[in-house]
Amino acid sequence: MTILETTLPSQTQSGPAQSAHGSALEMTGQNIICFAKDFDEDPTSNHHILRLLSEKNRVLWLNSIATRTPNLASGRDLGKIFRKLKSFFKGPRRITDSFWVYTPIVIPLPHSKIATKLNTWLLRAMLGITRRRLGMKQFQLWIFIPTAAKYAGKLGESLLVYYVTDEYSKFGYVNSEQVAADDRKLTAISDVIFGTAQSLVDRRLPANPNTRLARHGVDYEVFSAALHDATQVPADIAALKGPVLGFYGSLQHWIDYDLIEFLAKRHPEWSIALIGQPLVDLSRFANVPNVHILGRKPHQTLPAYCKGMTVGLIPHKVCELTLNMNPIKLREYLCAGLPVVSVELPEVRAYADGEHCRIAADYEQFEQAVIAAIASDSPDARRRRSDSMKQESWTNRVADIGRHVMAAASRQRRGGTS
Repeated sequence: MTILETTLPSQTQSGPAQSAHGSALEMTGQNIICFAKDFDEDPTSNHHILRLLSEKNRVLWLNSIATRTPNLASGRDLGKIFRKLKSFFKGPRRITDSFWVYTPIVIPLPHSKIATKLNTWLLRAMLGITRRRLGMKQFQLWIFIPTAAKYAGKLGESLLVYYVTDEYSKFGYVNSEQVAADDRKLTAISDVIFGTAQSLVDRRLPANPNTRLARHGVDYEVFSAALHDATQVPADIAALKGPVLGFYGSLQHWIDYDLIEFLAKRHPEWSIALIGQPLVDLSRFANVPNVHILGRKPHQTLPAYCKGMTVGLIPHKVCELTLNMNPIKLREYLCAGLPVVSVELPEVRAYADGEHCRIAADYEQFEQAVIAAIASDSPDARRRRSDSMKQESWTNRVADIGRHVMAAASRQRRGGTS
């Protein structure tokens, strides 16, 4: 099963986009500076896309600028400030010959006009020095976090790309009104916008006709290793009894822990493994013996953890935030061969065929879907699920994204908008 993307504009509509050293609509020889999350956090679409683009282009990744005012009474926030200062003084960190990570210093008051003016001056100065050092003259500016809107158009970029993975204004820890305003600004001025879910595209397309659908991909070679005989299941998950229901990702407020507790208490013969950094209080599970909080794991070990699972879970709360999500783990679970059980999310529906994924509207349906997934699984079914992900690789996704960007560059040179 392949999920098709929005079709690229034909060359009669957008014209051939010639890159610096490549063929029409191939993205190569470009310089990219991006505002993204912190590079050392768990890999997301930011990492996959920019790593692949860096194979034929130069990339300077700017570690996350402030999305909120830090809490100086928080050890976690103070630790983050210290790490950013340490990283800044080390200068750009080389990841590969064409990929660098840099931590700019900004005043962490994202909604202060005075701080914004000073930060803009600081960023222009720091990036000017860094660009000269790295040989990056003309550059595209890519924005993955909407709070960087205040710097768009002020750093000397030749093209502005806005990549939308979530409705950031719906996160509980941000100033919703300001983040929504930042999003509207970026939507209006960007040369091309990518949305990872259809709902994200639909919301921005009326304001910017150059909005494209770019669903997530999967690292097929990495996650299909879960089916290899040589892949060893890690000891902590291998020790769990019975069918193992697994979830990995940040253990955030949008996970439905009531659902997890419901499943665990209804089925003490099941083990539920939660893999990821706990960012909320999970003490409720101290007396639920079959819920196991295994902590954060290196990304490269996740296929081995998938091999130790019976079912992959997407147990999100259904709310305005999650309804706009496109869970990367869906394709990773499937690539690892796992049957998936999910709550009702629009971007999961296309996979809900009974073999790949089952969707549940309430707790009882979720329970029954897990039972059915366990009963109907087989080695052949796991191979079919994994094989179905071959065409949904990040390589294919990023090639499409690059063609859209070069088409946008061609339109910009001609002064077009569609």
